[in-house]
This record gives sequence, structure tokens and C-alpha cells, in this order.
Amino acid sequence: MSIIDPKSLGKVGVLYGGRSAEREVSLMSGNGVHDALLSAGVDAHLFDTGERSLADLAQAGFDRVFIALHGRYGEDGTIQGALELLDIPYTGSGPMASALAMDKIMTKRVWQQHGLPTPAFEVLDAATDLRLVPDRLQLPLILKPPHEGSSVGITKVVGYSDMKSAYAEAARLDSTVLAEAFITGREMTVAVLGSGSQARALPVIEIAAPGGNYDFEHKYYSDETQYFCPADVPAELALQMGELAVRAYRVLGCEGWGRADFMLDRQGRPWLLEMNTSPGMTSHSLVPMAARAVGMSYADLCVTILAGATCKVRSPARKD
Repeated sequence: MSIIDPKSLGKVGVLYGGRSAEREVSLMSGNGVHDALLSAGVDAHLFDTGERSLADLAQAGFDRVFIALHGRYGEDGTIQGALELLDIPYTGSGPMASALAMDKIMTKRVWQQHGLPTPAFEVLDAATDLRLVPDRLQLPLILKPPHEGSSVGITKVVGYSDMKSAYAEAARLDSTVLAEAFITGREMTVAVLGSGSQARALPVIEIAAPGGNYDFEHKYYSDETQYFCPADVPAELALQMGELAVRAYRVLGCEGWGRADFMLDRQGRPWLLEMNTSPGMTSHSLVPMAARAVGMSYADLCVTILAGATCKVRSPARKD
């Protein structure tokens, strides 16, 4: 049970919906969070940022908000910047870390700079000779729009002839395309809670989707996808992945909560794929699953995240 007094959290807005390609997932996440907060005694109210304006948000009288938005305009620093201007404390990372983590290319560049393991990649645009990319990265490889989540627009390329259609699918959603070396192995994820030196990793989860295809359908709707928490890996490897997740989180400047996605190759080496700063909170979502493994209920998880809501931009003029 949470020891946080729900009344101390004030009037709470649950920001959900939005205008991204992940709107449908956000609606599910937001409804789940809202119901959980109500069950814990929090004065929570749903607020759809895809249907209501920032003026409405400013007038709603929220003491803090839980961001249950995914993708553009919700996970990319834009709503975080607006909340800073409105002086409304919010969950998760601030504008800069949110923007960095939402951009998979910039995320990988920061990780490389800090010596963190992430698959080799190239940035593609309309001028790129697509025929040469598989020679440099080797087949198979992955093409993805760098500013989308939930596996939207991702294609596994297994032959040279696949490049054109895979590029077109990703370019439909983004002005640039990320080509990434494909890591053959096991798919893992590690949730992180907290900020700064207090950030801690939750147990490693292994994801086993049918045919190894953890796409949108298998993430949110399929009952065929299997999850193993804690993952069946040696304790030393689990500790290493937890430490990597926290380091990856901290070098991006993440706060509050997040989730690092990994591939574990056939030699048992972990490779960082991406960082989610506003992870899913649906019935199939992974952070609640990891929290349950350490005895934290869904409602307690939501209250804990909410209690950490802050404005991240500090200045002498701001009264915190």
C-alpha cells in the first residue's frame, strides 16, 4: 500500500489522448491511470490534449498532472515546455530529456558518446542511395521513423529489394529515417523509477512475441505475446542490464520514470535500442508488470509516479 496521502496531491489532471499516431494507446493508458488514481483516493480528472486547448489546461486548476501521452506532442518535450510555462508540476522527464529520448537518432548519438552499447546505424533521407545501405550495415536491418513509438512505421529489411518500400513506410511518418543493424537474439526491457542518484531499475522483462514480431498488434492487443518477469537470465547479467538502463536514463537527463528497451544477442551481450519517457500504462504494458514483480500494485505505481511530479526548469524567479 502507498504511504502517500492522496489528498496532498491536490486536483490532478491525467493528460491523455493527444494528436500522435499513438493516440489510441494513450487513451487506454490514460483511462487506466485515471481509474487507478481514483481507486487510491486521488482527485483525478481526464484531460484530452487532442480535443482541448492549452487555454483550457491553464484554466482547469490542476495542482499537478500525470502525463499519459505517447508520441509527438506528448512525449517529445512540447507539452512539458507548455507545463513549465504554466507552472504546473508534471510527471516524467523535462523538455530537453523528453525531446532527446523521443529522437532515436539523438538518443543513440548521446549513448555512443558515453560509451553505451547501441546497434550501428545510419540516418537516411531522400538523397541516400538505398542500395548501398545493406552493404554497410549488413542484412537483416531495421528501418524506422526516429520520432515515433509503439513500433509504428518499423520494417525489418531482409533483402535489397525491401529497402525502397521500407524507406517509404518510415518516410511517410518522418522527414528522416533511421536504419539500424538488426540484433538477433532475445528482446528485453528494463523500467526505471526515480531521478538522479535515486533512480533505480525494476526487474528485467523478456518479451517473446509470435515469430519474434513485437509489433503494434502484439504489444497492445494480442494474448499470444509472452512476458517473463523477472527474465530468465543470470543474476550478473540482470544486474548489468539494470545498471545500463539507469546509466542510459541518466545521461539523457531523464527523471521520474522511464523504460529502456534492449536486445540481448546470441553471445549474451545487451544492446540499447531506445528510451521511453512516457511508457504505456495499458493492461498489456511493461512498467506495471515490472512493478508487480517487486510487490507494487498498479495503483501504487501510479501514485508513486504522480507524487514525483515537478517542474524541471529552475530559476531564481520560480518559487518551488
